Amino acid sequence: MKISSAVFLFIAFAPAAALASGDALASASALAPAAALTQAAPMATATPDGHPTAAEKAFVAQAMTALLAAYPTTASAMKAGYIRFTDEDDTGAISYANRKWTSTGASHPSQLWYDANGRLIGADYSVLQADSPKAPSLWGLDPSRWQTFDMHIHYGLVGPNGTTYGAIGPKSLTSLGLDPSHPTPASIVAAGKAKSTKDVRFVFAFPAIWDVGIWLIPNPKGAFADANPNLKPSMPAKMNM
Repeated sequence: MKISSAVFLFIAFAPAAALASGDALASASALAPAAALTQAAPMATATPDGHPTAAEKAFVAQAMTALLAAYPTTASAMKAGYIRFTDEDDTGAISYANRKWTSTGASHPSQLWYDANGRLIGADYSVLQADSPKAPSLWGLDPSRWQTFDMHIHYGLVGPNGTTYGAIGPKSLTSLGLDPSHPTPASIVAAGKAKSTKDVRFVFAFPAIWDVGIWLIPNPKGAFADANPNLKPSMPAKMNM
């Protein structure tokens, strides 16, 4: 999932009061693809640079071939069950998730990234932290590629120009006696993010996961790089903290 590093760092490390009030997240985009993200818990071991190692090239090649054929447009992604859940982030990526957090191979990412023109540009693969206490060893990928995301909640609201995307930390709900693992439109209203359940277009729990993201378009910094100099955001990212 390509998500703004600032958002994840805020969710992971902000004081409980700030998370409960959600002031810093009130208007915004939530989170976006994975390669461009700086997650809450960096790996202790040294990570290779953004270019695939010899052992990783086969996985990257397979992902590029399969995903560019299967999900060339946002319409094809939505038909397959992916939903948009972020604004454009500071790398120019907009994230879509299928809410299936255990990826089973190169053809089955948990998230897809599109640019503002609807071009497929990247993907995220994930493994639940509950199923893997340590960084996964899968598909020939260096374990140090995997980064962690803490559990949080995404939602979309009826906005003046479409959907307004947002995210809150679990304490925003636990402080109200609500279960963050099973949020509902009523939960978002109770958290002060919406006036009515009719204003909530979607809400879902994003579990604690291991995540690795790759670029599916040419990137001089490598398929695993955080950003891609070939891609320029169409507008300033909405979440800059």
